[in-house]
Amino acid sequence: MMQCSYYQQNKCSSCQWIEYSYPTQLEIKQNEILNQLIPFKPLEVKSPFASRETAFRNKAKMAVLGTVEKPVLGIQNGDEIVDLCDCPLYSHSMQSILKIVRSYIRKQGLVPYNINKRKGELKFIIINESVSAEEHKYMLRFVVKSDKFVHKIRDTYKQLQDRIQNLLVVSINIQPKHAAILEGDQEIVLTHNAFLPMILNHIPLYIKSRSFFQTNTYIAENLYKTASEWVTTLPINSIWDLFCGVGGFGLSCVNNATSNVIKLTGIEINSDAIECATKTAETLNFKQLTFKSLDATQYAIAAQDIPDLVLLNPPRRGAGKDLMQYLENVKPNYVLYSSCNLTSLTEDLTFLSNYQILKVQLFDMFPHTSHMEILVLLAKKN
Repeated sequence: MMQCSYYQQNKCSSCQWIEYSYPTQLEIKQNEILNQLIPFKPLEVKSPFASRETAFRNKAKMAVLGTVEKPVLGIQNGDEIVDLCDCPLYSHSMQSILKIVRSYIRKQGLVPYNINKRKGELKFIIINESVSAEEHKYMLRFVVKSDKFVHKIRDTYKQLQDRIQNLLVVSINIQPKHAAILEGDQEIVLTHNAFLPMILNHIPLYIKSRSFFQTNTYIAENLYKTASEWVTTLPINSIWDLFCGVGGFGLSCVNNATSNVIKLTGIEINSDAIECATKTAETLNFKQLTFKSLDATQYAIAAQDIPDLVLLNPPRRGAGKDLMQYLENVKPNYVLYSSCNLTSLTEDLTFLSNYQILKVQLFDMFPHTSHMEILVLLAKKN
């Protein structure tokens, strides 16, 4: 069982399942998947793919609390503010960087935002960690209420780069609203470079400050690898990667294909993510890869050519009735669906009565919680 002093002292309860042994956590999740998907009669339900139990998160999102003299990076638990710089979900290097940033905040006099008083400036800090065999690389974001400290951070962020090796990207996000919103519309990138490379399965993926990436790199890597292995043997010449993010699924499938003639179209509403996916496509030098910043459902319904395979990796709300009914009607040969929400996945699958589930597998993206990632491969019935 993961040991966490924050949980033991009732300071943080984010890891609701921490008192279960890790094998028990996986068993509970696997049974839940079996119970929900039995009506769909899957041909094969594979064993769960387990995560590391500690130091697996590649992203730290910390509220900046306390005072300018003693800033705290963590959470508000009732009346108590809790510093989470030693959270065991993060690597030792990430924990060290959180403390370096905390010290920088104090030294520069960046006033933490006080929710109750609606005063102060610095709301959150967000750190992404990219780990490869060679080295660790980082991206740091400051979320502030206004532009009051923009010049001060711009003039001093190199002090952080001097102390944090491979701090490649530093940016400031301005979020002026007094609301439970993590970020605003305005992003100011301070560094010359705006991209953090994430090497997964030898594919150079990239993330920018406002693009989504899975928070568990080890599981994401194996999720993409499994997806590509499942579809490699299928007769596929064209793929839609809907809700494609930075392109992890589609690029993995194309890169692992026996033929380099697969046509891939990636659709994602987030323009930063599309910029990242396009950068990878250019790096790989594949000619038939297209990424567009569009609404996935609107794109699919308006498209003329139906692909052999549709990849789906929607947000928690699911792909939705309109898109699923459309896929049921136009009948691509295969659908590969990766979901972080078993409930919305089950709802979406009810629309695909013309399809048979070939394979299902749990990928434990979020240990010590009830959340899970599920990969489902479906084939059109004859």
